[in-house]
Parts: sequence; structure tokens; C-alpha cells
Amino acid sequence: MRDEHEGQVSGESEVSRRRFLAGSAAAVAATATLSALPGVAGSASAVARPTGTRPNVLLIVTDDQPKDTDWATQRIRNWLVGNGVEFTNGHVTTPLCAPSRSSIFSGRYAHNHGVLSNGHSYNLDQNTTVQRYLKEAGYRNGFFGKYLNSWNVADTPPHFEDFALLGPVVYNDGQYNRNGTVQKIPGYSTHVIRDLALDFIQKGTSDTRPWFLVVTPKAPHGPNTPEPKYANTAVPAWNGRPSVFETDKSDKPAYVQDAKATLADGQRIRQDQFRTLLSVDDAVQSIHNKLQATGQLDNTLVIYIGDNGFAWADHGRTAKSVPYRPSIEVPFYLSWPAAGLGAGTTDNRLVANIDIAPTILNAVGIKPDTPQDGRSLLTPHRRWHLLTEWWKQGNGTAGPTTWASYISTREQYTEYYDLRADRQGALAGTGAVLFREYYDLVNDPYQLTNKLYQATQRDERKLGIPALAARLAADRESRGHL
Repeated sequence: MRDEHEGQVSGESEVSRRRFLAGSAAAVAATATLSALPGVAGSASAVARPTGTRPNVLLIVTDDQPKDTDWATQRIRNWLVGNGVEFTNGHVTTPLCAPSRSSIFSGRYAHNHGVLSNGHSYNLDQNTTVQRYLKEAGYRNGFFGKYLNSWNVADTPPHFEDFALLGPVVYNDGQYNRNGTVQKIPGYSTHVIRDLALDFIQKGTSDTRPWFLVVTPKAPHGPNTPEPKYANTAVPAWNGRPSVFETDKSDKPAYVQDAKATLADGQRIRQDQFRTLLSVDDAVQSIHNKLQATGQLDNTLVIYIGDNGFAWADHGRTAKSVPYRPSIEVPFYLSWPAAGLGAGTTDNRLVANIDIAPTILNAVGIKPDTPQDGRSLLTPHRRWHLLTEWWKQGNGTAGPTTWASYISTREQYTEYYDLRADRQGALAGTGAVLFREYYDLVNDPYQLTNKLYQATQRDERKLGIPALAARLAADRESRGHL
């Protein structure tokens, strides 16, 4: 249902969307063509052949990668944007690693999958995950890199048959659970993960099953340790954005008023993130080359996303976990040439990490038997707003309190609550609203002016706050769809 607050989309955006949907519709014809092909060019012993209508699926999830990191990922963009689709309004529904990754796997909001923080990873019902559906459909599932925070590295990740879990998550000489054996694998972790992924893809030339591969490097998460060849690479200068220089924060919650990060802090984090992302750019290019060399590129659905964004001193903060755009907006790309999604288009729909699992299942032709909050990006569905949410952990006083936010392309309404999650994810507190924010994202994209600060009831009615609050309350209780 369309919100009354949302405006019309532009003609250019509608053209891009029609192209995308035309490509989606072409998937049926493309898979029929693939099934009719006798094989693809190359050596029969070295090149994979189409195995019917189901695509391979490659999911790449980076760690703490915000938008505006294009310079460090030029080859990724050449592939997945130049030969795919860029979602210009990509979001995460909880800007924290484990909750976001659980939403990616399950297609569900955190309030439904139960992983409310990095300490609640075992709350995820593994039977609701995309890897479970694909394994039962005969897919060969692989996972290499960071799994879920607080997951015991010795525990097998359910529904994956070939895996190397990195834990603790480090850049150099990491400890991995390699198919059930915990061992040290020397080397820069982005390279290790890359090489394991290449071997997995190569096996597709002899194993006729379609495959699902998840690649999750540590980069660009702190401490942002680059590989030696990029340790001193110069990155383009960046002189901040208006949210970095906000001086009057009296209209913001207390934790923002107390934040003191400077432009120099943001510049340092940005530089270090870029340097680690250069290695990810190399790794993804190697994966592209392997797919191409083995004849698997065209019928591989590739999805790339950051698990959350990160602030570069915006509003004085260098972190995530907050309801501001640098924290919740992420790069989000998709490519699938065999389905017509390889031409290089943009899509301005409001999309999120919860849409990834439904998209994969739709592409494979599986209807889930558990509710999902997301929608397939291969359909014409367009949402007009999105829920984002985050929970305060424990009894500490630092940082934000629990919050939830209504977001559209035009406006954002946020409520902070008297709620805390314990070690098991159980909530305590009155639930009372402690603070509220409203931003006009069209005229105030950097979220400098909270229009609810000192607002009268009449002001709130003019902004449509009662309706937004009611919608937000309903979203927080939502239970997905089948």
C-alpha cells in the first residue's frame, strides 16, 4: 500500500525500473535457452555446463562498508554495476553485523528472527534461512569468511557442506573452522577467503549441482589493516560533508550531543577503509575471472551488499548502530546476465538486506514455508517505506537507547525507547518513548534539523507525525508474509 507521504517517482527512474523488470521477466526465457544449450565454449573438462534452469548464486557481504566508497571498488562496480543493477536506495534494517547478516540469510526483520545484537547469533532459526532452502533443493552450499558474531568457531554453520569460518575475525594469519577442523591458515584473510572461493567455483566444472557461495571478508571493518602493498596507498582527499560539521546539536538525543569525533577522525577511518577495500576489489575481480574462465558467469546470480554502513564523524560519531543515513545506507548491487540483468541499469526502489533471501528463492523457484518480511527484487514490488530498528544491550549508559525508525525516500521518523535486551535477547523496560526525530530528507539530506525539536502539536499534525507513529508501531509488530 502506498503511503500518502510518498511522492511520485521520476520518469528516468521509471524507465530504469521497467528495464530491470523486463530483465527479470527474461529470466524464464533465459533459463529455457540455457537448458537447451549443448554446452558453452571451451574445454569440456574445464568448463561448466548449464544444468537446467536454476542459477548458481554468489552472495558477497562486506563488513561495515558505507556508501561513497566507489573509488576503492572500481572493478567491483565495473562488473556488478556496469554489467548488472545498482540499487541506489540500498539499506540495512538493523545497522549491526549479526542482526543484519541474519536478516540477509532469513529475509526477516530482527524483531522476527531474534538476533537483536552481536551476542544473540544462536537465536536465528536456521530452518528459516536461504541456505536451508537451497540445500534441500540440491544446491552445493559454500561459506568462506566471517559468519555471525558470537558464533563458536568450532560449530558447523548449518546447511553448508564446504566452509571456512574465520573466528576470531582478523586480517592476518586467522583461525578457521575448515569443514569441521579448527586450524590456523596463514596469510591475509581476504586472500585466503578469495582462494577458497576460487576452488569452490572450480569444482563447479565437475560437480553438476548448482551452487550457493557466500563470501564475507572482514574488510573494511576496523582496525582496517591493509595488506602490505596497499598500506601507504594515497586515497582521494575528502573534506567532509555538512553532517560532519554540525555545531548545534541541541535538537539531537544526548548521545549525539556528547559525540566529539572530528573531520580528521573521519578522514582517517575513510582512508583505512579504502585501503582494505582495495584487496576486496582484487578478490572480487579474481572471482569474476574464474566464473568467466569456467563458463559459469552468465547463469550466476551475484548479489553484493555491505552488512551496515559507518559514520565518518557525521554528527560527531565514528560508528554504526544509529538511525542516520551513513549508518543504514549501503552499496547494493545485483548481476545475472542469463536473466537479462547484465546491461548496467540503476533501480531507485527502496530496498534492503531483507530482500536478498526472497530474491534468491524467487530466482531458484522456491516458495518459502516460513514468513519473510522482504520481497524479491525480481518482481515489480515497490515499497514506499522501510522499518529500521536497533536495541540497546545491557545496562550501560553510553550510546543510543533502543530505537526504531520509519524511512522513505522523502522523510524519516525515529523513536527512542526505554527498552534493553539482555544476553539472551529478552527485552526489559517500560517501552516508553524517550526522544523523537523527524527529518525532511529532500530538503535536509544530511539530517541537520530535527523538526520535532520544540514542535507544537499543530506542527506535528502538519508533518503527519500521528500517522507516522501509528505506522511505525504497526511495523514493529509485523510478522512477515508467506
